Amino acid sequence: MSSAALFLGGAKDRLLPASIPFRFFATATVFHILFWIVLFFAAQDVPTFTGGPGLVLSAIHLATLGVLAMTAMGAAFQLLPVATRQPLVHVWPARLCFWLFAPGTAVLAYGMAQGPAIALYLGGGAVSAGLLLFAVLTADNLRRAGSLPIVAAHGWLSLVALAGFVTLAVILIFDLDMGFLENHQSFAVGHMVLATFGFMGALIFGFSPILIPMFALSRALPARLGWVEFSLLGGAVGLALVALITGVWAVMILAAACGLGASGSYLWMMRGALQSRMRKRLGPSFIIIRTSWALLAIGMLVGAVVLAGAPIPNGITLFGFLTLAGWQLTFLMGILQRIMPFLASMHAAGNSGKPALMSELTAQTPLNIHTVAHFGALVFCSAGIVMNAPLLISIGAIAGAIGAVSFGVFALLLIRKL
Repeated sequence: MSSAALFLGGAKDRLLPASIPFRFFATATVFHILFWIVLFFAAQDVPTFTGGPGLVLSAIHLATLGVLAMTAMGAAFQLLPVATRQPLVHVWPARLCFWLFAPGTAVLAYGMAQGPAIALYLGGGAVSAGLLLFAVLTADNLRRAGSLPIVAAHGWLSLVALAGFVTLAVILIFDLDMGFLENHQSFAVGHMVLATFGFMGALIFGFSPILIPMFALSRALPARLGWVEFSLLGGAVGLALVALITGVWAVMILAAACGLGASGSYLWMMRGALQSRMRKRLGPSFIIIRTSWALLAIGMLVGAVVLAGAPIPNGITLFGFLTLAGWQLTFLMGILQRIMPFLASMHAAGNSGKPALMSELTAQTPLNIHTVAHFGALVFCSAGIVMNAPLLISIGAIAGAIGAVSFGVFALLLIRKL
């Protein structure tokens, strides 16, 4: 049986009200625009950024919380009950989660951009509460799920990482105001590892073997390789934390090797999904998705080379940009192009009894503009980081903002049709 059939069986019975996932997706598009705008004003400080408050830190969290986590939460609230065949017990906590997380992200980003300390505390508290509520709801769903053990395993890993990075985030927020940590940098790197690879990485790796075969109409992927990838990913995150605690550099090298292995296993599974597909024309969204996979490989190689001591100018910053904007942001933008029309078509069928074609719900011209502008943004910003050229980063941020606005037009038109 194909992955699509397994995933969609009885899916309509577990659809949430459309307003729940789409409020997360719509808000993510707004934060997407804000990310590139703030990055434009932070361009001077981007190439040599190593941490600390300011516009760069604000831009990072507009992307990680406002776009990546916001999208992941909206998708998980809807797709996880479908995948596990276990509906949410109550809907109102998902709404509460949004009203804690979305305003909290905006206030926190303002506080990080040298705003008053109260903004850090209020924003950080609301964001933490929203994330922890999301964790409780997701854990309850995973606890009752047994049909997809590999998805559940990735879900549990992401929730453990979430608890860890939220804890470190609270400590770091207090330290930004009071300055009591002697090793703030190590805490910040641990927070980044847990958030980027433990939380978002596990969610992307865990949902991809369902979503990619579903959209490509390919066969279900072998579970054995999925467990190899899961083990290597968990090992990479765990070893990186051990390295930061002990200061043993060899352990960080081993963590990087596990990360490369996990990425390679994941990419091999995705290759198998595309090779076995029945849908030959995958559409423009898969250009973005495939590019994100290439950037995942490039980013991991850059990180490994930097750890090995290669003199890549501003290599750590380049690794962070390729991971966050290159791999994860690009991947989610490609997936959103498919998920939003897909969910809208299912809700339209539920309302009228007649299935709506995804092509009828998709405004392709804004998406084409977004694709070109987004790729341009990645190229200019990466070049600006390596060449220590803020002007190139500013040009890239302008291109990114144009692409983000175009993507917002696509989302707005779709939501109006829905």
